[in-house]
Amino acid sequence: MEIVVSGIRSTGQLHLGNYFGAVKNFVRMQHEHPCYFFIANYHALTTHPEPASLRASVRQVLVEYLACGIDPEKAVVYLQSDLPEIPELYMLLNMHAYVGELEKVPTFKDKVRKQPNNVNAGLLTYPVLMTADVIIHKASRVPVGKDQEQHLEMARNFVNRFNHFYGVDYFPEPYPYNFGQELVKVPGLDGSGKMGKSEGNAIYLSDDPAVIRKKIMRAVTDTGPTEPNSPVSEPVNNLFTLLSLVAAPERVDFYKAAYADCSIRYGDLKKELAEEVLSFVAPIQERIREISADDAYIRKVLTEGAEKARLSSSKTLREVREIMGF
Repeated sequence: MEIVVSGIRSTGQLHLGNYFGAVKNFVRMQHEHPCYFFIANYHALTTHPEPASLRASVRQVLVEYLACGIDPEKAVVYLQSDLPEIPELYMLLNMHAYVGELEKVPTFKDKVRKQPNNVNAGLLTYPVLMTADVIIHKASRVPVGKDQEQHLEMARNFVNRFNHFYGVDYFPEPYPYNFGQELVKVPGLDGSGKMGKSEGNAIYLSDDPAVIRKKIMRAVTDTGPTEPNSPVSEPVNNLFTLLSLVAAPERVDFYKAAYADCSIRYGDLKKELAEEVLSFVAPIQERIREISADDAYIRKVLTEGAEKARLSSSKTLREVREIMGF
C-alpha cells in the first residue's frame, strides 16, 4: 500500500477550506492506506507566533482534527516538532535546494508582498521543509489543495535530485492524492481567491452560529445579472461552490437557474448557505466540545502518535545519513 502523509499548520482553527481541501480525504484515507497526519508547528514559525498562542493553536487544531473524524487508532497523528528527524532531514535537503528556484515560488513572492518586514529564511525554504515532512516517511501520496500542487512538484524535484546525486532509488516521488477527483480549491467570502486565515475570508469549523451567519451575509456578490443567461461572476460563482459543498445538488441548481433568468435574490441565497453550513458544522462542533474537555485523551494521542511516527522517521534518517556518507 502507498503511504499517505499530510499536515495542517498550527496557526489557528480549521476552516471549511481545510476540511474540504484536505481533512475530508484524510478521514477516508485512514481506512485504506498507512497514513501519517501531523500538525505543522514548525511551519507556523515563519510568521513568528507568540509561544502561548502557538501552544493554544496546536491544541485547537489537534482537537478539531479528531472532531472531524481522524482516528489515532487507524492513522498516526503527531506533532511535527516531536520528530527531531524532520529538522535534520530539512537541513540536509537544503544542501540540494537552490536559492534561485526557491525565490521563484509564487507563494513565496506572495508572502514577500504581504509581509515585507518578515521575509525570513524559513519562509524561503518552506517547500524544503514540506518535502522533509513528506519523505521522512517515504510517502508517495499527499492530499493537498490546488495551492500546494507546486510545492509537491518541487518536492519531486528535490527527491529526484537526491536520488540522482547519490545514485540511489531511495525516495519515491510524492504526488497529490484526492481519490482520482480534481483537487478541491475552496473559495473565500471576499469574492476571489481561496479560503484562508491570512486572507480573512474564512468560515471556521468552530465559529459561533451568529458569526457564521454574519460572515456569509456580508459575502461579496455583484449587482445581479442584467440579462438572461449572463456569465456568472466570480463572487457569485464562489457562493455556488460553497453551497455545492454543503447542500443538495438541486438547491445549487435552483439558484443557478434563478441567476440565469435574472430572478435570483442574493439575500435568500446567503441565508440558505448559512443554514446549510450550520447544519454541516453542528456535529463537528459537538465533538470539539467533548474532546477539548478531555486533557488526558489529548496528551495520550500526542504521546502515542510521536512514538509511532519516530519508528518510521528514525529509520529514514539513519538510512539517509548512510547514503550521504555520514
